[in-house]
Amino acid sequence: GDPVIFENYWAQNAEAAATHIRAHELISYFSNREGLCWFMEPELEKEIRTLHGLVGNAVTEDRHIIVGTGSSQLFQAALYALSNQEFTTNIISDAPYYSVYPIVSDYLQAGIYKWAGNIASRTTESPYIEIITSPNNPDGEIRHPVVNGSGYQIYDLAYYWPHYTPITSPVDEDIMLFALSKGTGHAGSRIGWAIVKNKDVAQRMVKAIELTTIGVSKDSQTRASQILKHINGIYGSPYKLSRYTAHERMDLKFFHYGYSVMEHRWKRLREALSGGNRFSLPKFRPEFCNFFGQEVTSNP
Repeated sequence: GDPVIFENYWAQNAEAAATHIRAHELISYFSNREGLCWFMEPELEKEIRTLHGLVGNAVTEDRHIIVGTGSSQLFQAALYALSNQEFTTNIISDAPYYSVYPIVSDYLQAGIYKWAGNIASRTTESPYIEIITSPNNPDGEIRHPVVNGSGYQIYDLAYYWPHYTPITSPVDEDIMLFALSKGTGHAGSRIGWAIVKNKDVAQRMVKAIELTTIGVSKDSQTRASQILKHINGIYGSPYKLSRYTAHERMDLKFFHYGYSVMEHRWKRLREALSGGNRFSLPKFRPEFCNFFGQEVTSNP
C-alpha cells in the first residue's frame, strides 16, 4: 500500500528533515569514486550505518552498503549477482509470499533465473535462490530459510523496524534488503539499500544498477540522508515505549509515534472483525524488543 500513515509526523517535523539543493550541486554521476558503490552519497551511507546501530536490527560492520532505486531494483540486482550464466537458477519462496516476486522475477525473461513458485520440497540439489521476507508480507510472521540445500538466500527485511515488530536481535545474513518507504514512509523518494557480506556479490549488484540506471538519484539520496539524520538525532539511546492515550501524540519520537499509529489501526481492525466469523486475523505473541526495552506486540 501507499505508506502515507506517517505523514502527520513529518508535517510536524517538516523543517527538521528539510533538504535544500542548489542548482550547481550534485551534478556528477559520481558520489564516491573510491568506494565500491561509487554512486552512493557518503552521508547516506553514514546515516544508514548509524540507524542500524541505533535500532539494532542489522549488522553493518565490515559489510558493503549498496543504494538502489527502492528495494525492488536491489532485488533484481541481487538475482543478477547470484545467478550463474551457464544455467537457470530457480527463485523460490515459502507461501504466502509477496505477490510481486513472481512478476519481477520473470519480467525481464532473463533466462539465467526464473520464478519456480512455492517451495515444493524442503531439500533440493537444484540451484536456487530462496527469498525470505521477515516479517513476512502478507501475514507478518517472522521467517527463516526452509530449504535444506546449498542455494542462496535474499532477506527482505523491509518491515523489520520497531514500529512494526519487536527487534529481538540484529540480523546478520549474506544479503539484506531495506527500504525507505517502509522505514520512514517516504515511498516517493524511491530509496532502498542492501547490506551485503561478499565483496564480489556486492560488486556484481553495483554493476547491475550501473547498467540499468547508471546509479541512483542524488537528490533522493540527499533527502533520505536528512530524514535518517533527523531520526538518528532524536534518539540518543534506546527508550522505553511510553504509554499514551491518543494514537497520534505528536510529542512521541518517530518510532514511538509509528508504533502508536500501527497499534491503533490494528486495534480498530480487530474490533471491526470481532463480530463475524468470515475473516480471521493472526495473533502475535508479545516479545521483548531490545530497542524499546520492554515487551511489545507486532503490528505489521
